[in-house]
Amino acid sequence: MTRRSITALATLLLVNGCTTVSEQGTSEKAADVPVAVTVMTFNVQNLFDNNDDDGKDDKAYLPIEAKQKQSHVGACNEISVASWRAECLELDWSDAAVDHKLNVVADTIRQVDDGLGADIIALQEVENVSILERLRTEHLANLRYLPAILVEGTDLRGIDVAFLSRVPLVKPPVLHPLTLSQFPDREGDTRGVLQADFQLPDGSIVTGFSVHFPAPFHPTGMRVAAYEHLNRLRDALPDGNHAFAAGDFNTTSSEDAEKKLLDKYARPHWTLAHDIGCDACKGTHHYARDDNWSFLDMILFAEASGGNTTARIRAESVQIANRNPAQVSRFGTPERHHSASRSGVSDHWPMIATIELTQKQ
Repeated sequence: MTRRSITALATLLLVNGCTTVSEQGTSEKAADVPVAVTVMTFNVQNLFDNNDDDGKDDKAYLPIEAKQKQSHVGACNEISVASWRAECLELDWSDAAVDHKLNVVADTIRQVDDGLGADIIALQEVENVSILERLRTEHLANLRYLPAILVEGTDLRGIDVAFLSRVPLVKPPVLHPLTLSQFPDREGDTRGVLQADFQLPDGSIVTGFSVHFPAPFHPTGMRVAAYEHLNRLRDALPDGNHAFAAGDFNTTSSEDAEKKLLDKYARPHWTLAHDIGCDACKGTHHYARDDNWSFLDMILFAEASGGNTTARIRAESVQIANRNPAQVSRFGTPERHHSASRSGVSDHWPMIATIELTQKQ
């Protein structure tokens, strides 16, 4: 079954009340044909609307005319990092700026599968469901994504993890907060793990986890806690659920070389997509000051221990999605979004991989 097939079959599921392929009269031989679902992970770098939301530190992402009050100027001047302070004071996050951001994000999504986009997209750094719905309905309308999946978290800056999917949910999504007993003063700068359980056209359940681990400047122990949290969630799934985790794991190559986080907390539990494919890929994020590449963004997969299907990642499907010229700097690295010059997309490149499921004999 091609990647395009899941779109048509998912539509049939909706029309026929989630009837499985075999129940629709498909032959036994046809039922053995693999079902394939393509997954993308994409840190969209500050996908904000331009409204001042209560309880969120979104004051940098307002139109310039809303930044003239002395209270706003005073709050910005309390920011210690010079670049963040300047953004708070000077960034004009106008309607035109928001629309440009949505356009370049949509262009990046459309580069997959000849303009169809991935079947399931795990997103990070999304302010709220409203801005994600604008992306879906205004800029990706013909790609037939279902209503956006986002549960508001408690990150002080207001960035959340989310999904866009053409594959229907079997139950409401759940956000699992990250609790850091050793770092309680830093919990405000963390995101929970968003769990969404998807039903594929053959009736199989694939659980997706969208993640955004604590940033590299935080202690390694915070990322260790995040890996352990994710692994507990995976272990709690029904035996028949295949699972993937996709997102920004914020594990730099230098930290991993020293601390062996992936060997200790990821590889024993998951297959890492870039371990089996993407051999020529340098990474998804580049630290210019160290001239160092990292796979901050990853797709992890775990096959179900039970159920009626086997599953794997197609090694040849694993890619970095960076063919949109706006994504690439003159140095061949991710071009972060610059609103003033209407250039760039994100300081992360997306990763894509295809999960293939086959009925057990």
